[in-house]
This record gives sequence, C-alpha cells and structure tokens, in this order.
Amino acid sequence: MTIDVVLPCLNEAAALPWILDRMPPGYVAIVADNGSSDGTPEIAAELGARVVKEPRRGFGAACHTGLLAATGDIVCFMDGDASLDPRQLPRVVVPVLAGEADLVLGRRIPRTRAAWPPHARLGNAALARSLRRRTGAPLHDLGPMRACSRAGLIALGLTDRRFGYPLEMVLRAARSGWRIAEVEVDYLPRSGRSKVTGTIRGTMRAVADMRRVMNSVQASGSPVRSADGS
Repeated sequence: MTIDVVLPCLNEAAALPWILDRMPPGYVAIVADNGSSDGTPEIAAELGARVVKEPRRGFGAACHTGLLAATGDIVCFMDGDASLDPRQLPRVVVPVLAGEADLVLGRRIPRTRAAWPPHARLGNAALARSLRRRTGAPLHDLGPMRACSRAGLIALGLTDRRFGYPLEMVLRAARSGWRIAEVEVDYLPRSGRSKVTGTIRGTMRAVADMRRVMNSVQASGSPVRSADGS
C-alpha cells in the first residue's frame, strides 16, 4: 500500500533533504509548493518527491492542493520544516489502518526548550481546551502531523485556505462522527524561522484564523468518538 504525505512548503529548501531522506518505505512525499523563491520545488523534485504548485498563498491552500493531488487510500500531513521526523509517520497511520481511529493527530512532545516558543505553546494549549469542550475530541495538541482517509477528508468539504485549515479538519471530522485520536511524536527545533510561531505577530494571525473557523463551523452533529469508542 502506498501512503501519500502532503508537505505544504514555502521556502523550505534547507529542510527538505533531511525530511525526504527519512521518508519511510511506502510513503510518497507530495511537496505542495506555495510560491517558494529558494528553489524548494526544484530540490524536492531532484530528491524524488512529487511536486505540485499552489500559487495562491495560504497554508490551507497548499494543504488542499496536496490533498487533491494524492491518490492513496490514506493521506498524511506534516510540516516541511524538519520539526517533525517522517520516520514517526507510522505512529499516526497504524491506528487508521487498523480501523481503530478515523483521524489521528501527532501530539507534539518538545525534545528541546527551543523547539516550541512559550507564546506558541500557550496558544496551542488554549485552543486544544476549547476544541475538547466543543467537540469532545480527546486532543491536547492541534498537531500538524496527522493521518486519515483521503476520500473521507475530501468528502468533508474543507473551505478554509489559511491557517484555520488544520482546525477545520478536526471540527468537520468531529461533526461527521469520526473517531479522533492522538499519539505522541517528537517535536524538534525547526529549520529556519517559522512563519507562524517564529513571531508573536505570526502566532496571533494564526490564532485569528482559527478563531474565525471555530466560530463558523458548528460541531453539533453526531458526537465525536474517541479511538476506544467512548
């Protein structure tokens, strides 16, 4: 079985060699380039990744273009900045393949203090608490490493094309009664400066996008189930 891995990228040329070299057998990297100027798409292609381009700027726009380019039954997402180890992708995939969960997120465990700035960690914790209250999903982190059914995700009809895309995925999955789970993954210092957590302004922009999505998506359909069926 081939499993597609969508890597939304904007100027990640320095990180991609490490990421693509560590992609597990059977996992195919799809680099969704969002207008890089540092040679990201060329380097990705040279290293064997499939490259698709999304000129419309936006994290969600790149993710969704990668999703539509995927062909495998299972699709994964992860950041392209070397903050997550591709060798840990099976951790989020195995529960989906085993039929134990429909959507699995990697709960980031920072391995160094520099991996996760305090302002970003606090914002993420507050968002996770709100998410648990609204959906019942047993999540403590809105982690970017995740796995689910490709066809199922397309059917959810995600519309956000900015930083709210990962949150909308969870909210719409919850509303559709998906079993949502999380597993621990290592969180490493990223390569280069983050477009989001690297600055307080970037973090606030992402929080604003997510708040807008949280308010617009009513997770009030079938109750979400945890991976153990509760």
